[in-house]
Amino acid sequence: MSDDSHIRIRDLNLFYDDAQVLKDVSVSIHSLHVTAIIGASGCGKTSLLKCINRLAELAPRARVTGEVIVGNQDIYARGVDVTAVRKRIGLIAQKPTPLPMSIFENVAYGPRIYGMGSKKKLRETVERCLKTVGLWDEVKARLKDPAGRLSIGQQQRLCLARGLAVEPEVLLFDEPTSSLDPNSALRIERAIVELKSNYTCVVVTHNLVQARRIADHVLFMSDGKLVEHGAADAMFDSPREAQTQAYIMDESL
Repeated sequence: MSDDSHIRIRDLNLFYDDAQVLKDVSVSIHSLHVTAIIGASGCGKTSLLKCINRLAELAPRARVTGEVIVGNQDIYARGVDVTAVRKRIGLIAQKPTPLPMSIFENVAYGPRIYGMGSKKKLRETVERCLKTVGLWDEVKARLKDPAGRLSIGQQQRLCLARGLAVEPEVLLFDEPTSSLDPNSALRIERAIVELKSNYTCVVVTHNLVQARRIADHVLFMSDGKLVEHGAADAMFDSPREAQTQAYIMDESL
């Protein structure tokens, strides 16, 4: 395991009833890097992502075995506070889901729930997070407007700001640009690359061009198994496994 690993996954399995979705996945995810998870639809990418912050177990009859160690904590150990885990490890979903409240309150919601500070601190947090995702200048004059009035691209950046507001250490992205226009997608990509200065970022994507642009490391999955992983340049230019090479060639055509 690498010394700069932030997340260490060991013999991870995920079952829904008798169906096994993840099969003995073991890998380290580097701290303060962007790691992309690639593979065909249904290969287990999103399931792996959701295991990293214990969302997978919310599905009916889901069962997880193995270890996911974040920092020094096995998040599946007995007695672990699941709410605290999900605060440490934020998830930005494929489709933006702003809360039915104002732009300001969307970002302030998490800090309010966790009792993080005074009104002044809340205002500072909202401004800081909106600036971080490049949204502040676009919305600062209408913070009281409903978040639903924002464009889809703006809503996705708002959801990212909402995730940042609770001060996580890991950010998970599940195909965060798949519903966005190209310009909005590039803004999200730039935000992710900038965020790795302070956060460990893990991105599920079907877009290999996007993965080339933003990823430092790549995990390739197939049929619930981790086939290969490594530095992004090596994975795309000279993958070791024939299955990885075939997938990259097919998707690049």
